[in-house]
Amino acid sequence: MTKPVIWGTVFALIAGILQSTLLSRLAVYHAVPDLALGILVFCAYINGTMAGQLTGFFSGLLLDFLSAAPLGLNTFIRTLIGALGGRMNGTFFLDSIFLPMALCAGATAIKAVLYFVLNQLFSGAVPAYSLTELKLWVELLLNTLTAPFLFGLLKLFKPLLIGRREA
Repeated sequence: MTKPVIWGTVFALIAGILQSTLLSRLAVYHAVPDLALGILVFCAYINGTMAGQLTGFFSGLLLDFLSAAPLGLNTFIRTLIGALGGRMNGTFFLDSIFLPMALCAGATAIKAVLYFVLNQLFSGAVPAYSLTELKLWVELLLNTLTAPFLFGLLKLFKPLLIGRREA
């Protein structure tokens, strides 16, 4: 279980750096696809709950250091998404198009809801998505459309990202 967590975290960190540098220049309505979230969803779905939440925790912690968000915000949100994605392990057959799209769309929606709840709990100290702004909807669309390509790319790295099955 250690190898997929480490490599999933490394890939998510690389994606986070790519998002904040290169992809931010190509933003549509100030939204970029959350590739790090897609990598987390892939690793969690393939490896299960424990690997998903550990990958979410460590990748979220590293992304907290990259962002201006309060320390622990990405860690908390990505740990929960990793745990929920891991609970889906073995539930569905991982096809090439529709399941990656559904998983990434669901993870993006969960991320938006968690940001909203934390914004309400901490009196606006945590940034939240607005349902009336295009940023949430464009990010949801971008995450959904890039998911099949991202999952296809990640399948090329199966020896690194998929842990051995315990009998």
